Amino acid sequence: MARRLALVTGASSGIGAAYAREFARRGWDLALVARREDRLKDLAEELKAQFGVDSLVIAADLGDPKAPETIVKTITDQGRVIDGLVNNAGAGRPGAFVELSWEDQAQFMELMVTSYLKLMHLVAKPMAERGYGRIINIASVSALLPAANAHTRYSGTLYPGAKSLLIKVSEALGLELKDRNVHVTAVAPGYTWSEFHDVNGARTTVSNLPSFWMLTAEDVAVSGYDAVERGVPLRVPGAWYKFLVAVSRILPDPVGQAIMRMQEKRMVAQAQSNAAS
Repeated sequence: MARRLALVTGASSGIGAAYAREFARRGWDLALVARREDRLKDLAEELKAQFGVDSLVIAADLGDPKAPETIVKTITDQGRVIDGLVNNAGAGRPGAFVELSWEDQAQFMELMVTSYLKLMHLVAKPMAERGYGRIINIASVSALLPAANAHTRYSGTLYPGAKSLLIKVSEALGLELKDRNVHVTAVAPGYTWSEFHDVNGARTTVSNLPSFWMLTAEDVAVSGYDAVERGVPLRVPGAWYKFLVAVSRILPDPVGQAIMRMQEKRMVAQAQSNAAS
């Protein structure tokens, strides 16, 4: 019997690569998707050597509207079915909403929302028909906290809203498919060590955060895999972030927003101080 196969997007580094390793450790074959084919090939060789699993390497840009269909067809043309999906590909789009072009905003939404929804739509029905499936959508704890200007500075004004939509869709789809043995989980990590912060310009700020603010990609992957197997609709990795989310649900929005502004000012001041020194 062929091993189950998990499609992991954004698998070339960070959280995506960690999920690929976690699924491989659990005996899954992989379909690894990202733009950097060389890194995917290196990861595929690593997973084969360490866990004995096979990987399909698919170089694709999920900012291209045609990419989800092409990716799924490539896998099915190899005679494989998709039993698991980790929607992780993405990047921030730093800058003020009113200053960035609409083309930039639209491309951001294609990558961060539409590609996720397309892939879910393509794989969910076959999963339901077979009576098995596991879908993980990587969201963000920012979707569960009061709004802050840091979102604009480092990830883009649309980022928390995009991630919030993914959480709600995951919860709804999970309810729709729970009787078909298809589990859907949104994972909402906080700050995680990865290349994401180098790309969006937040590396200096992130590097000066207290250690308990920082997660590892492995933390996020292990937590998310456990959640989807259990059928948990939303998982917030890390005790600190669980605490923040719990507090934010209790406080009135104006109070929560004031606290976020104070924290943001402290982080910016610390980063500026470190840069000056």
